[in-house]
Amino acid sequence: MCGIAGIALRKPGALNWAGRALQGLHHRGPDDQGWLAWSPAAAASRGKTWDGAQGSVLLVHRRLSILDLSELGWQPMSSPDERYHLVYNGEIYNYLELRQELQALGYCFRSHSDTEVLLAAWAHWGPASLQRLVGMFAFAVLDTREQSLHLVRDFFGIKPLYYSAFAEGVGFASEIPVLLELPGVRRQANPERIYRYLRFGLTDDGAQTLFSDIQQLPAAHYLRLDLNNLRLTEPQRYWQPTLQSPLELSFEEAAEAVREEFLENVRLHLRSDVPVGAALSGGIDSSAIVMAMRQLEPNLELHTFTYVADNGVSEEHWADLVGQAAGVQAHKVKPSAPELVADLDHLVQVQGEPFGSTSIYAQYRVFRLAQEAGIKVMLDGQGADEVLAGYAVYGGARLASLVRQGKWLEALAFLRASQLEPALKDTWKSAIGFLIPPGLEPLARRLAGQELTPPWLNSAWFTERNVQLVSPRAAHRRDVLRHELLQSLTETSLPKLLRYEDRNSMAHSIESRVPFLTPRLVELLLNLPEAYVLSPQGQTKAVFRRAMQGLVPQAILERKDKVGFATPEERWLQQLAPWVKQLLDSETLSCIDPFRQAAVKAEFAAILAGHKPFDFRVWRWINLVAWARTFDVRFD
Repeated sequence: MCGIAGIALRKPGALNWAGRALQGLHHRGPDDQGWLAWSPAAAASRGKTWDGAQGSVLLVHRRLSILDLSELGWQPMSSPDERYHLVYNGEIYNYLELRQELQALGYCFRSHSDTEVLLAAWAHWGPASLQRLVGMFAFAVLDTREQSLHLVRDFFGIKPLYYSAFAEGVGFASEIPVLLELPGVRRQANPERIYRYLRFGLTDDGAQTLFSDIQQLPAAHYLRLDLNNLRLTEPQRYWQPTLQSPLELSFEEAAEAVREEFLENVRLHLRSDVPVGAALSGGIDSSAIVMAMRQLEPNLELHTFTYVADNGVSEEHWADLVGQAAGVQAHKVKPSAPELVADLDHLVQVQGEPFGSTSIYAQYRVFRLAQEAGIKVMLDGQGADEVLAGYAVYGGARLASLVRQGKWLEALAFLRASQLEPALKDTWKSAIGFLIPPGLEPLARRLAGQELTPPWLNSAWFTERNVQLVSPRAAHRRDVLRHELLQSLTETSLPKLLRYEDRNSMAHSIESRVPFLTPRLVELLLNLPEAYVLSPQGQTKAVFRRAMQGLVPQAILERKDKVGFATPEERWLQQLAPWVKQLLDSETLSCIDPFRQAAVKAEFAAILAGHKPFDFRVWRWINLVAWARTFDVRFD
């Protein structure tokens, strides 16, 4: 796990941005650093301490040593013939198997690192190598013979990669703040993304970011930069999850297939030359990971890290149950509202873009706790909810599926059953949202008090910039649940959660691994019958619960509630009211034209007084103001 950056210039010249990039990415790789400069007229030069080299292309790397801790794993890494030069962030979990395959093809290896395996795989297969990888990765590979630079991002976007064209060339980096240091990269807000964030809490999907001048490479894509003219190709998709006809497996056969694939994923994700820990909430997903780690590595010194809410709504009891069953060394953290205020500036800085709620702070503190315990690698259950229907909204999607398919008796039975499940809230209301024709959605939202342009939003500012003020929800076909899971995986839910995960972990120099997110497991789960994932009895993650029988404590598998990293946001807001008022009275708010400032302040006062219900939009306001202040964002 590392940080990468680089630039390609139109004309050879000074590359002094390297120093700022190395410093800006220090937290992603505090163990080592390196750079490489190249131009067609000269051999590549390289080093650790920046020495002011000149050239046409610069590659920069910060290293967090996880596999092969020796100098042989140093980057930028070059092929023996000096044709290819690679900077890479991530892990290729099946690197040992790929190494054997490449050795049989005649390749020799000096190190025991996955970086060298990735470099050889690219040299041999080019972009076709990507389909062979099991892992999370973002990398750039310079081909000096073709005079091209490829940028590549993993299947789900677990690892970040941003890029920007500026007057002198093109730059890329693992994080947005590094690119803001390039000359001519403006700090201008992206109106469309500001709307999606403020109204729906959406970020991180597709190619756009909240900065107009900065794009991200979408998940499962690569692009090619021609160094002769600095022309970027359109990003090319190399994989996408697909919905096919549901697999013809019995429920028991499906559970066995899921168990086998999950355990294989955890086995691969345990490969490390440094200690490995786990984030443990006490929910089904994190509990399954911890118990699988213990089964696969009986002698592993297993450390778990748990967030404990300070308002009584906590999963601490469940985490303790799993910890005792797995024989772990348990670590816990219990953040408070004043601590959030103290850490907010740093949280906003490391995230680079706004976030939707304070639950991100609970995760931030868990990774800080792991860093304090000396752990460098963590396994986490991110992605499970999006493929196993773990959120309340999926109850409505399942009901809508049954209605669309004309299964009225099953729909009625499911509706009755779901009303008894705490994890499935307002199933019938959610189903209406999926079933209503798109043309009637604006009217329905107005009637439900969920306008597309609420009073605090300056709709004129958006329409002047040609922003379509519409819902991002896609129209679904007969299998509403499976299509909603796919959209959650690729657009509405997972992309932002993966960004939070990456920045929070790397802010504390920790590699966070997510064993639920491999193409094989995801495609298996997406193509099971919907009733296997969300049962007729309203049980979420039904097939996974069955798959984990005998491995995870039965009390965990029978849980009906869902808590996760649920921070006491409403109570915290009351405690932080003076601070929030000060923020909303700041000069920064007056510069954020997407807001109707008086309406924002009036609505906040009404929420504090109990005249309006609390929801997450308040934290979106706070985050947008803090983000604009931190990065000097322009809205004019």
